[in-house]
Amino acid sequence: MSNLPHCPKCNSEYTYQDAGQYMCPECAHEWSVRASEDASEGSGEHLDGKQTRDSNGNLLQDGDTVTVIKDLKVKGSSLVVKVGTKVKGIRLVDGDHDIDCKIPGVGAMKLKSQFVKKQ
Repeated sequence: MSNLPHCPKCNSEYTYQDAGQYMCPECAHEWSVRASEDASEGSGEHLDGKQTRDSNGNLLQDGDTVTVIKDLKVKGSSLVVKVGTKVKGIRLVDGDHDIDCKIPGVGAMKLKSQFVKKQ
């Protein structure tokens, strides 16, 4: 019997692990191993103890869905990430731009947590 967590989206027990991610074969949901560990511990902290919060003060964790609260110009391009853009499956990282994500229509980006709000 496996001790892998159930899928947080559909509660399926048939999850499996692949390269630092948990996967659900029933609903195709993917989430990071670290997000699962944080959820089980209830901490929401980085490895160095730093907590990442959104513009409203809500604690962010890996795998959360956030919404952009301000038009953001993409440096080195003419693209703009519009206010209200939903970003799914964020990853928290250390540094000035503390969110790694993929934005639909733009691609991989780093965001500052002060410009997003948690869904």
